[in-house]
Amino acid sequence: MRRWGIQNSGIQYLLNWAKYWQQVGIIILLCVGLTMGGAIAPTPAAWAQDNKVNYTLTDLSDTDMSHRDFSGTSFAGGTMRNTDFEGSNLSGTILTKAEFINANLKDADLSDVFSDRVSFKNATLTNALFMEAILSSTDFDGAEITGADFSGAIIDRYQVAQMCKRATGVNPVTGMETRDSLGCR
Repeated sequence: MRRWGIQNSGIQYLLNWAKYWQQVGIIILLCVGLTMGGAIAPTPAAWAQDNKVNYTLTDLSDTDMSHRDFSGTSFAGGTMRNTDFEGSNLSGTILTKAEFINANLKDADLSDVFSDRVSFKNATLTNALFMEAILSSTDFDGAEITGADFSGAIIDRYQVAQMCKRATGVNPVTGMETRDSLGCR
C-alpha cells in the first residue's frame, strides 16, 4: 500500500508538472503570436510617430517622406536616393554617412543636424534651413542651394568655396541671403 501511495503521489506530481508547463507553453505561444501578428499587421497611420523611429541604416530610396516631422531622429548610414523630404522637419537629426543623392529637401528644416560624411550630391536644397548645423566632410556637389540658409553652420572650406560659386536667393523664412549665410565674398 505504501508503495502505491508513493507512486500515486509521484504520478500526480508529474501530471501537475506537465499541466504547469503546458499552461506556460500556451502563454509563451500566445505572446509570440501576438508579437509576430503585431509585426506583420500594418500599423494604423494614427499610431505612426515619424520622430520616434530610428532610420539608421535604412534604405528609403524613391520614397515620399514629405511634410513630416523627423526631428531628433537618426538617418545615419541610410540611403535616401531620390527621396522626397520636401517641407519635412529634420532638425536635430543625425545624418552621419547617409546618402541624400538626388533627394528633394526643398523647404526642409535641417537646423542643428549632425552631418558628417554625408552626400547631398545633386539634391534640391532650395529654401532649406541648415542653421547651426555641423556639416563636416559633407558633399554638396551639384546641389541646388537657392535660398538655403547656412547661418552658423560648420562647413568645410572647400565646400563653401564651391557653393559660393552658385549661391543665390534669399531664404523666405529667415530673410537671409544664401551668399551671406555661407560667408561668400
